[in-house]
Order: sequence, then C-alpha cells, then structure tokens
Amino acid sequence: MEKKRKIIPPVYLLGTLVLMWLCHRYVPVYQYIVEPAVYSGIILVFCGITVAAVSAGMFKVADTGLEPFSEATVLVTGGFFRVTRNPMYMGMFLMLAGVAILMGSVGAVLPVPVFVLIIRNNFVLAEERFMESVFGQPYLDYKSKVRRWI
Repeated sequence: MEKKRKIIPPVYLLGTLVLMWLCHRYVPVYQYIVEPAVYSGIILVFCGITVAAVSAGMFKVADTGLEPFSEATVLVTGGFFRVTRNPMYMGMFLMLAGVAILMGSVGAVLPVPVFVLIIRNNFVLAEERFMESVFGQPYLDYKSKVRRWI
C-alpha cells in the first residue's frame, strides 16, 4: 500500500506559480505573447479551475478519499473522468498554462514541465498502482478505456 505524501499536489501547484512569477520577473528570456493576447490565458485558468473543482466535487459526492492515497471507496468514472483518469491534475496543468500565457514570457513556462514530471512521478504512477490494488479488474478495465491525460 502506498503511503500518503507529506506535500500534496496543491502545494506543488502554488510552488510552481511562485517559480513561474520569479522566472517571469528575473529570467523572462523572451516575451512571446503581448497584450491583449495574454488575456486569453484567463480562459485556460477558468477551465482549469472548473475541471479540478468539478472533479473534486465528484469525489465528495461519491464520499471517497480526495487526498492522494487516502481511503478509496468508490471508483469515480463519470464527468471529466470519462475523458482523463487525472482531471484534477489536468485542471492544475490548465491553470498553470493559463498563467503562463497571462505572463507571456518563456521564463514563466519553464517551471510547468517540472510540475508535470513531479506530479506524474510522485503521484500519478503510484496512484495507478494503488487503484489497481484497491479496485482490481474494474480499474484495469477503466484504465484500458480512458487515457492517463488526454
């Protein structure tokens, strides 16, 4: 059984946002998007918040553990979970992508792939093993039909 992580994904999200700002401010490299186009990032931020919040709400409605590696009592497969096995993480990525567009600099983009790798390596892969051990064949069937990301 997987152990709970001391640092949960929203902390990595906030840390990445701080790093994005620092990189944008001190290592902007190149401003690839300028006003008014930068404001299109608001759409991605809103979509990311929506995807993450709706998906987290589905866990609450199903009365199953929301925090990674907490007790899983129900395999949630509806809503955004029909499109991706990780909609909450996908929502976080969309938020970061939107903020990167809002900032418009290459420097702001640099921390985003690091966030994705940390989430994939520290959470997603282990959560998949955890879900297989808890739900067995129903999870394997779900996993074979729905992609990890998109």
